[in-house]
Amino acid sequence: MHQVDLPSIDLNLLKLFDALARERSVTQAGLRLGLSQPAASRALGRLRTMLDDRLLVRGKLGLELTPRAEALAGPVAKLLDDARKLLSPATFDPALASGRITIAAHDHLSLLVLAGLLSRFERHAPALSLHIAPAAGDNVRLIEQGEADLALGIFETLPGSLHQRRLYTDKLVCVLRTGHPCLADGLLSLERYTGLRHLAVTISGVGESAVDLALSAQGLSRQVVARVPHFLTAAMLAADSDMVLTLPGRLARRLAQRLPLVQQELPLAIAPLAPTMIWHERRHGDPAHAWVRQQLVEVVASFDANG
Repeated sequence: MHQVDLPSIDLNLLKLFDALARERSVTQAGLRLGLSQPAASRALGRLRTMLDDRLLVRGKLGLELTPRAEALAGPVAKLLDDARKLLSPATFDPALASGRITIAAHDHLSLLVLAGLLSRFERHAPALSLHIAPAAGDNVRLIEQGEADLALGIFETLPGSLHQRRLYTDKLVCVLRTGHPCLADGLLSLERYTGLRHLAVTISGVGESAVDLALSAQGLSRQVVARVPHFLTAAMLAADSDMVLTLPGRLARRLAQRLPLVQQELPLAIAPLAPTMIWHERRHGDPAHAWVRQQLVEVVASFDANG
Protein backbone atom coordinates (compact mmCIF):
# COMPACT_ATOMS: atom_id res chain seq x y z
CA MET A 1 0.00 0.00 0.00
CA HIS A 2 1.35 3.42 -0.88
CA GLN A 3 1.69 6.14 1.77
CA VAL A 4 -1.04 8.81 1.71
CA ASP A 5 -0.01 12.46 1.47
CA LEU A 6 -2.64 13.95 3.80
CA PRO A 7 -2.37 17.60 2.66
CA SER A 8 -3.11 16.51 -0.92
CA ILE A 9 -6.32 14.64 -0.02
CA ASP A 10 -9.66 16.01 -1.11
CA LEU A 11 -11.65 15.30 2.05
CA ASN A 12 -14.90 15.69 0.09
CA LEU A 13 -14.09 12.25 -1.29
CA LEU A 14 -14.87 10.83 2.15
CA LYS A 15 -18.38 12.20 1.78
CA LEU A 16 -18.65 10.33 -1.50
CA PHE A 17 -17.36 7.15 0.12
CA ASP A 18 -19.99 7.46 2.86
CA ALA A 19 -22.73 7.96 0.26
CA LEU A 20 -21.49 4.98 -1.78
CA ALA A 21 -21.41 2.78 1.33
CA ARG A 22 -25.00 3.71 2.10
CA GLU A 23 -26.44 3.65 -1.42
CA ARG A 24 -24.34 0.92 -3.09
CA SER A 25 -24.93 2.89 -6.30
CA VAL A 26 -22.73 5.45 -8.02
CA THR A 27 -25.77 7.20 -9.48
CA GLN A 28 -27.67 7.39 -6.17
CA ALA A 29 -24.56 8.44 -4.27
CA GLY A 30 -24.05 11.23 -6.80
CA LEU A 31 -27.66 12.37 -6.39
CA ARG A 32 -27.23 12.44 -2.60
CA LEU A 33 -24.27 14.81 -3.03
CA GLY A 34 -25.62 16.80 -5.96
CA LEU A 35 -23.21 15.24 -8.48
CA SER A 36 -23.97 14.00 -11.97
CA GLN A 37 -23.32 10.32 -12.70
CA PRO A 38 -20.14 11.07 -14.74
CA ALA A 39 -18.83 13.37 -11.99
CA ALA A 40 -19.55 10.75 -9.34
CA SER A 41 -17.76 8.09 -11.43
CA ARG A 42 -14.69 10.30 -11.81
CA ALA A 43 -14.69 11.00 -8.07
CA LEU A 44 -14.93 7.26 -7.37
CA GLY A 45 -11.84 6.76 -9.50
CA ARG A 46 -9.92 9.32 -7.41
CA LEU A 47 -11.21 7.71 -4.23
CA ARG A 48 -9.99 4.29 -5.35
CA THR A 49 -6.56 5.74 -6.08
CA MET A 50 -6.44 7.51 -2.73
CA LEU A 51 -7.38 4.38 -0.77
CA ASP A 52 -5.61 1.93 -3.09
CA ASP A 53 -8.67 -0.32 -3.22
CA ARG A 54 -11.56 -1.02 -5.60
CA LEU A 55 -14.02 -0.25 -2.75
CA LEU A 56 -17.11 -1.31 -4.76
CA VAL A 57 -17.29 -4.30 -7.07
CA ARG A 58 -20.12 -5.93 -8.96
CA GLY A 59 -21.79 -8.90 -7.26
CA LYS A 60 -24.92 -10.97 -7.69
CA LEU A 61 -27.12 -8.28 -6.14
CA GLY A 62 -25.38 -5.25 -7.68
CA LEU A 63 -22.48 -3.32 -6.24
CA GLU A 64 -20.88 -4.72 -3.10
CA LEU A 65 -18.30 -3.27 -0.71
CA THR A 66 -14.86 -4.81 -0.64
CA PRO A 67 -13.55 -6.00 2.75
CA ARG A 68 -11.49 -2.80 3.07
CA ALA A 69 -14.55 -0.66 2.28
CA GLU A 70 -16.61 -2.61 4.85
CA ALA A 71 -13.92 -1.91 7.45
CA LEU A 72 -13.83 1.81 6.59
CA ALA A 73 -17.59 2.43 6.38
CA GLY A 74 -18.19 2.81 10.13
CA PRO A 75 -15.14 4.93 10.97
CA VAL A 76 -15.74 7.26 7.99
CA ALA A 77 -19.40 7.75 8.95
CA LYS A 78 -18.36 8.60 12.52
CA LEU A 79 -15.62 10.94 11.29
CA LEU A 80 -18.09 12.87 9.14
CA ASP A 81 -20.64 13.01 11.97
CA ASP A 82 -17.99 14.30 14.39
CA ALA A 83 -16.94 16.93 11.85
CA ARG A 84 -20.55 18.10 11.46
CA LYS A 85 -20.90 18.41 15.24
CA LEU A 86 -17.58 20.23 15.48
CA LEU A 87 -18.50 22.80 12.85
CA SER A 88 -22.18 23.26 13.68
CA PRO A 89 -23.23 26.19 15.93
CA ALA A 90 -22.58 25.58 19.61
CA THR A 91 -25.65 24.63 21.63
CA PHE A 92 -26.32 24.45 25.35
CA ASP A 93 -28.79 22.30 27.22
CA PRO A 94 -28.85 23.42 30.87
CA ALA A 95 -30.44 20.13 31.94
CA LEU A 96 -27.33 18.27 30.71
CA ALA A 97 -24.76 20.89 31.71
CA SER A 98 -22.13 20.24 34.35
CA GLY A 99 -19.12 22.13 35.66
CA ARG A 100 -18.72 25.33 37.63
CA ILE A 101 -19.61 28.96 37.01
CA THR A 102 -17.39 31.43 38.87
CA ILE A 103 -18.76 34.87 39.71
CA ALA A 104 -16.70 37.62 41.31
CA ALA A 105 -18.84 39.85 43.52
CA HIS A 106 -18.65 41.58 46.88
CA ASP A 107 -21.09 40.47 49.56
CA HIS A 108 -23.60 43.23 48.74
CA LEU A 109 -24.44 41.78 45.32
CA SER A 110 -23.88 38.18 46.40
CA LEU A 111 -26.51 38.59 49.11
CA LEU A 112 -28.97 39.96 46.56
CA VAL A 113 -28.58 37.56 43.65
CA LEU A 114 -27.18 34.31 45.01
CA ALA A 115 -30.41 32.77 46.33
CA GLY A 116 -32.32 33.49 43.13
CA LEU A 117 -29.51 32.25 40.91
CA LEU A 118 -29.04 29.03 42.87
CA SER A 119 -32.77 28.41 42.70
CA ARG A 120 -32.66 28.69 38.91
CA PHE A 121 -29.64 26.39 38.71
CA GLU A 122 -31.48 23.84 40.85
CA ARG A 123 -34.54 23.92 38.58
CA HIS A 124 -32.91 24.12 35.17
CA ALA A 125 -29.25 23.05 35.51
CA PRO A 126 -28.96 20.81 38.59
CA ALA A 127 -25.44 19.58 37.76
CA LEU A 128 -24.05 23.10 37.34
CA SER A 129 -22.39 24.56 40.45
CA LEU A 130 -21.80 28.15 41.45
CA HIS A 131 -18.64 29.59 42.99
CA ILE A 132 -18.24 33.12 44.35
CA ALA A 133 -14.61 34.12 43.92
CA PRO A 134 -12.77 35.96 46.71
CA ALA A 135 -12.90 39.69 46.08
CA ALA A 136 -9.94 41.22 44.24
CA GLY A 137 -10.37 44.98 44.25
CA ASP A 138 -12.90 45.80 41.55
CA ASN A 139 -12.62 42.22 40.17
CA VAL A 140 -11.73 43.38 36.64
CA ARG A 141 -8.40 41.56 36.86
CA LEU A 142 -10.17 38.27 37.61
CA ILE A 143 -12.20 38.61 34.42
CA GLU A 144 -9.20 39.60 32.30
CA GLN A 145 -7.15 36.66 33.54
CA GLY A 146 -9.97 34.14 33.15
CA GLU A 147 -10.21 33.42 36.88
CA ALA A 148 -13.91 34.34 36.92
CA ASP A 149 -16.65 34.00 34.30
CA LEU A 150 -18.61 37.08 35.42
CA ALA A 151 -18.07 39.98 37.80
CA LEU A 152 -20.81 42.05 39.41
CA GLY A 153 -20.27 45.56 40.67
CA ILE A 154 -20.02 49.24 39.82
CA PHE A 155 -17.19 49.76 37.37
CA GLU A 156 -15.66 52.88 35.90
CA THR A 157 -13.24 52.53 32.98
CA LEU A 158 -13.13 49.01 31.51
CA PRO A 159 -10.66 47.45 29.04
CA GLY A 160 -11.93 47.12 25.48
CA SER A 161 -11.93 43.32 25.77
CA LEU A 162 -14.73 43.38 28.36
CA HIS A 163 -18.49 43.56 27.85
CA GLN A 164 -20.92 44.90 30.41
CA ARG A 165 -24.67 45.05 31.00
CA ARG A 166 -26.51 47.10 33.60
CA LEU A 167 -28.44 45.01 36.09
CA TYR A 168 -30.61 47.63 37.81
CA THR A 169 -30.54 51.08 39.40
CA ASP A 170 -30.58 51.73 43.12
CA LYS A 171 -30.13 54.49 45.66
CA LEU A 172 -28.42 54.83 49.01
CA VAL A 173 -30.51 54.77 52.19
CA CYS A 174 -29.84 54.54 55.93
CA VAL A 175 -30.62 51.80 58.41
CA LEU A 176 -30.82 52.08 62.18
CA ARG A 177 -31.70 49.54 64.80
CA THR A 178 -35.35 49.07 65.71
CA GLY A 179 -36.11 51.37 68.64
CA HIS A 180 -33.28 53.78 67.84
CA PRO A 181 -33.87 57.15 69.60
CA CYS A 182 -33.74 59.02 66.28
CA LEU A 183 -36.75 57.13 64.94
CA ALA A 184 -39.14 58.69 67.45
CA ASP A 185 -39.20 62.04 65.61
CA GLY A 186 -39.93 60.74 62.11
CA LEU A 187 -37.60 61.23 59.17
CA LEU A 188 -33.87 61.56 59.66
CA SER A 189 -32.67 65.14 59.10
CA LEU A 190 -29.29 65.99 57.64
CA GLU A 191 -28.26 67.63 60.91
CA ARG A 192 -29.15 64.53 62.90
CA TYR A 193 -27.56 62.26 60.31
CA THR A 194 -24.20 64.03 60.52
CA GLY A 195 -24.42 64.04 64.31
CA LEU A 196 -24.67 60.25 64.54
CA ARG A 197 -21.82 57.79 64.84
CA HIS A 198 -21.41 56.03 61.50
CA LEU A 199 -20.48 52.59 60.21
CA ALA A 200 -18.92 52.50 56.76
CA VAL A 201 -18.30 49.64 54.35
CA THR A 202 -14.96 49.94 52.59
CA ILE A 203 -14.81 47.75 49.50
CA SER A 204 -11.75 48.84 47.57
CA GLY A 205 -10.09 51.03 50.20
CA VAL A 206 -9.35 53.59 47.46
CA GLY A 207 -10.79 57.10 47.38
CA GLU A 208 -13.55 58.78 49.38
CA SER A 209 -17.08 57.39 49.46
CA ALA A 210 -19.96 59.07 47.65
CA VAL A 211 -21.44 60.02 51.03
CA ASP A 212 -18.29 61.78 52.22
CA LEU A 213 -17.87 63.58 48.90
CA ALA A 214 -21.48 64.83 49.02
CA LEU A 215 -21.09 65.99 52.60
CA SER A 216 -17.80 67.70 51.82
CA ALA A 217 -19.46 69.62 48.97
CA GLN A 218 -21.76 71.18 51.59
CA GLY A 219 -18.94 71.84 54.03
CA LEU A 220 -20.03 68.97 56.26
CA SER A 221 -18.50 65.74 57.51
CA ARG A 222 -19.48 62.71 59.56
CA GLN A 223 -17.82 60.67 62.29
CA VAL A 224 -17.05 57.18 61.01
CA VAL A 225 -16.24 55.08 64.04
CA ALA A 226 -15.86 51.71 62.28
CA ARG A 227 -14.96 50.66 58.75
CA VAL A 228 -15.55 47.04 57.70
CA PRO A 229 -15.22 45.25 54.36
CA HIS A 230 -18.60 43.48 54.43
CA PHE A 231 -22.16 44.83 54.37
CA LEU A 232 -23.54 41.94 56.42
CA THR A 233 -21.03 42.59 59.20
CA ALA A 234 -21.88 46.30 59.17
CA ALA A 235 -25.63 45.59 59.24
CA MET A 236 -25.29 43.30 62.25
CA LEU A 237 -23.24 45.95 64.06
CA ALA A 238 -25.90 48.56 63.30
CA ALA A 239 -28.63 46.23 64.61
CA ASP A 240 -26.73 45.93 67.92
CA SER A 241 -25.84 49.60 68.43
CA ASP A 242 -26.95 53.21 67.95
CA MET A 243 -24.69 53.63 64.92
CA VAL A 244 -26.14 54.42 61.50
CA LEU A 245 -25.26 52.57 58.33
CA THR A 246 -25.64 53.91 54.79
CA LEU A 247 -26.07 51.25 52.13
CA PRO A 248 -27.89 50.45 48.86
CA GLY A 249 -31.68 50.43 49.18
CA ARG A 250 -32.34 46.97 47.75
CA LEU A 251 -29.89 45.44 50.18
CA ALA A 252 -31.35 47.47 53.07
CA ARG A 253 -34.82 46.05 52.37
CA ARG A 254 -33.45 42.51 52.27
CA LEU A 255 -31.51 42.92 55.52
CA ALA A 256 -34.42 44.62 57.32
CA GLN A 257 -36.47 41.45 56.70
CA ARG A 258 -33.97 39.42 58.73
CA LEU A 259 -32.45 41.85 61.23
CA PRO A 260 -34.03 44.35 63.66
CA LEU A 261 -33.34 47.30 61.36
CA VAL A 262 -35.47 50.19 60.13
CA GLN A 263 -34.83 51.84 56.78
CA GLN A 264 -34.73 55.64 56.45
CA GLU A 265 -34.29 57.95 53.48
CA LEU A 266 -30.80 59.37 53.13
CA PRO A 267 -31.05 63.15 53.77
CA LEU A 268 -28.45 63.82 51.10
CA ALA A 269 -28.62 64.01 47.30
CA ILE A 270 -26.41 61.33 45.76
CA ALA A 271 -26.48 60.00 42.20
CA PRO A 272 -28.22 56.63 41.72
CA LEU A 273 -26.17 53.45 41.77
CA ALA A 274 -26.03 51.31 38.63
CA PRO A 275 -24.52 47.86 39.25
CA THR A 276 -23.52 45.96 36.11
CA MET A 277 -22.20 42.55 35.20
CA ILE A 278 -19.04 42.31 33.12
CA TRP A 279 -17.49 39.46 31.14
CA HIS A 280 -14.62 38.90 28.72
CA GLU A 281 -14.92 38.82 24.94
CA ARG A 282 -13.68 35.20 24.96
CA ARG A 283 -16.90 34.22 26.77
CA HIS A 284 -19.27 36.42 24.82
CA GLY A 285 -20.42 33.87 22.25
CA ASP A 286 -20.44 30.87 24.58
CA PRO A 287 -24.08 29.65 24.82
CA ALA A 288 -23.58 28.35 28.37
CA HIS A 289 -22.24 31.73 29.47
CA ALA A 290 -25.06 33.53 27.68
CA TRP A 291 -27.57 31.33 29.52
CA VAL A 292 -26.05 32.23 32.91
CA ARG A 293 -26.09 35.93 32.01
CA GLN A 294 -29.77 35.68 31.12
CA GLN A 295 -30.52 33.97 34.43
CA LEU A 296 -28.90 36.89 36.25
CA VAL A 297 -30.95 39.37 34.24
CA GLU A 298 -34.14 37.53 35.18
CA VAL A 299 -33.14 37.27 38.84
CA VAL A 300 -32.67 41.03 39.19
CA ALA A 301 -35.86 41.67 37.16
CA SER A 302 -37.71 39.73 39.85
CA PHE A 303 -36.58 42.28 42.46
CA ASP A 304 -39.10 44.80 41.14
CA ALA A 305 -41.79 42.18 40.51
CA ASN A 306 -41.55 41.01 44.12
CA GLY A 307 -41.28 44.50 45.56
